[in-house]
Amino acid sequence: MIRKLFRVLLVLWAGSLWSLPWVTWTLFHAQSDRHLAGVLAGQLFSIETYVGVSVAALALLLPGRLKFAWGYFAASLLALNEWGLRRVMDAARAHGAAAGLTFGAWHGVSMVLYLIASLAVIVLIWNEDFR
Repeated sequence: MIRKLFRVLLVLWAGSLWSLPWVTWTLFHAQSDRHLAGVLAGQLFSIETYVGVSVAALALLLPGRLKFAWGYFAASLLALNEWGLRRVMDAARAHGAAAGLTFGAWHGVSMVLYLIASLAVIVLIWNEDFR
């Protein structure tokens, strides 16, 4: 029963992870205030990180936890984005640059990390045996 519940949570996390870029794209096109759209998008990405880390923590409690390696990797990338890169991006936004890169460059790094995390979850789902 717990394994089936975990599978549902995993698929919900994967779906939210993959849909969030479309949601944020919609925010920036529907909201005329780009700062507000950015704040809202940031909050959504933050929530996504907590969901991913929670699913990874739950996976640690299950038998077969080693099968979740790609999920741990994805959750780690999201955590790096949230608790590491976000501070650098905030500094770059406030001061024009951080560690020699502009906010736009750091945002690009963040997007690549998010894309890699999304691909890792695709590999995880692809390799999962749902029989």
